[in-house]
Formats: sequence, C-alpha cells, structure tokens
Amino acid sequence: MAQNTTPLSSAIPLDSITSDSNSFSINRTSSRPAAAMSTSTSKPPPPLDPSNYPDGKKSLAGISLRAFLIGTALGLSASLTVVLSVLDSAFWRVPFFLASLALFHFLEYYVTAAYNTRYANISAFLLSSNGWAYNVAHISAALECLLARRFWPNAAYLNWGVLAPGLTIQVVVGLILMGIGQVVRTLAMVQAGSNFNHTVQVERKEDHRLVTHGIYAVLRHPSYFGFFWWGLGTQLVLGNVVCFIGYTLVLWKFFSSRIFREERFLIAFFGDDYIEYQKKSWVGIPGIH
Repeated sequence: MAQNTTPLSSAIPLDSITSDSNSFSINRTSSRPAAAMSTSTSKPPPPLDPSNYPDGKKSLAGISLRAFLIGTALGLSASLTVVLSVLDSAFWRVPFFLASLALFHFLEYYVTAAYNTRYANISAFLLSSNGWAYNVAHISAALECLLARRFWPNAAYLNWGVLAPGLTIQVVVGLILMGIGQVVRTLAMVQAGSNFNHTVQVERKEDHRLVTHGIYAVLRHPSYFGFFWWGLGTQLVLGNVVCFIGYTLVLWKFFSSRIFREERFLIAFFGDDYIEYQKKSWVGIPGIH
C-alpha cells in the first residue's frame, strides 16, 4: 500500500539551516524588508528649497508649465509657418513671429539656468516681467500685419524689392537682423555667466566681475544690442510700418535710459577700469554712446 509522504522542501521553510553533531536547528530570519530594518540608520532626505514649491520664485511646477506652453507654441507656430509658406500665403509671417517669440523666451530661461543657475527663477522667462506694454507691443505687431495683408495686400510698401514670390528685400534684411540679434544676445548671456542679470544691479556683489572678453571686447551691452536689432528685424519681416517706427522709438528710449543708469553704477563699481573699457568699446545702437 502506498504511503503518503511530505517532501522536506515543503515542510521546512527556505531559511538557513545549521547543524551540529547532536541536532538540527532552523534559523528563521525576519520577514521584514531590509529597508524597514535599516530605518534607524538611514539619513533623512535633504530639505527642499521653499522657493521650489508652487508659490515660490523657482516653482518647479511653474517652470515646467511655462516650458511646456512655450514648446507647444513653438512647435505649432513653426508648423503653421511652413504650411502657409508652402501654400504661398503671406500670412506665414504671423506664426513665424510667434515662433520667434517662443524661441526667444525659451532661450532666456535656458541660458540663465545653464550659465547663471542661481537666478534661474520663473521671471527669467521674461514672459511677464517686462510689463503690460511689452505684451501690447507684440499683439499690435501681429494685428498690424494681419490687417495690412487682409485689406491692403497690394500696398507698395508691402511689395517693394521683390526677390521671389513671397520674398522681399525687407524680409531678408529682417531675417538677418533677427539672426544677428538673437545670436549676440544669447552669446552675451553665456559669456557673462554669473555676471549677467535681467535687472540693473545697484550694489556690487562679491563675485561681480567686469567682463571684457569675447563679444564684450567689442560691445559694452551686447544683450541690449541684440534685443534692439532683433526687435526691429521682426517688424521688417512682418512688413509693419507703424509698429516698426513704434518699436524703434520705444526700444531706443528704453535702452538709452537703461544704459545711462547702468553705466553710472558700473563706473561706481569698477572706477577707471570701466572708463577705459568705455573708450575701447561701443554700444551698437544709433545715438547711444
């Protein structure tokens, strides 16, 4: 008659087994996870910077949301620009303008985060820190382009210097100015590093240095030079007349006042070194010395 037997492996848990000459004993280890056993010796997590919370200046939620929206705007605008260009529509200029704005604001934050990390806060995107007039200017530029192309498509100033269908001399000049302006501004932020700031510094910090190498060997305020010519370039591409004049006057007045104020502080910070630097460099904006 068959006998029921139970295998040893099912009768004894898979724990370590020790033996001596007289008996067998089973060492049963704790069933608690290793992480739970080492709780008493683990280090607490590092404290989180309060500014990273949703209401903080460096809110991770705010930064990620803005980056997402800018990226979406850039992708959609660039795609629409290509489609309208293929369809030979003059309205490609407006989404191109929006794509250029999206790229500009993305680079403002990205370069700050990469080369001047301590100031990489939400305001580094420059989306709202320039005030309502900044947004009104861009909205007005897009509206002027749309209205002019819709109601006066055959106006002489819109069709002057045609090089190819949909391409005029003013568009080419505008694209060149935009390219130079964006590259110079971005390069200025990179080369200045921790010495660059979006606001005028009224007090010299311990690590504040006078930057005179690279692009700064030629231009004293390359970031202002870059934005000035980038802004005028956008209006040439759009074919705007009213906003081109408005941009010129507003930007010139803004940078003239800002440079005058900033250079007073720089002379106070660096004395004769900055005065000598002034003699060897130029601003690059007409009428501002």
